[in-house]
Amino acid sequence: MANRLSTKKRMKQNVTRQVRNRARKSEVKTAIKAFLTYVHDNEFDLAKEQLRKVSKRLDQFAAKGTYHSRTASRKKSRLALHLNKAMAKAQPTS
Repeated sequence: MANRLSTKKRMKQNVTRQVRNRARKSEVKTAIKAFLTYVHDNEFDLAKEQLRKVSKRLDQFAAKGTYHSRTASRKKSRLALHLNKAMAKAQPTS
């Protein structure tokens, strides 16, 4: 247990941040699941819209420090790649 007041305050701040970050990460995971569902169901218009929303939230949370900026970039890139591959696969070849 902490002895100093500053340490006690730090512990409370850490708990608050942990709860906030956990909620943010959960929100992103839920949004990604919705995106993947749209891609899986070949609903590409909805998937593009959801990708835009996920990207926005990832950028916001990277700015707040929940995600590292490169982690957010990597996630966005992989989701876009997933969508592009699915769209290419769904198009009939001539």
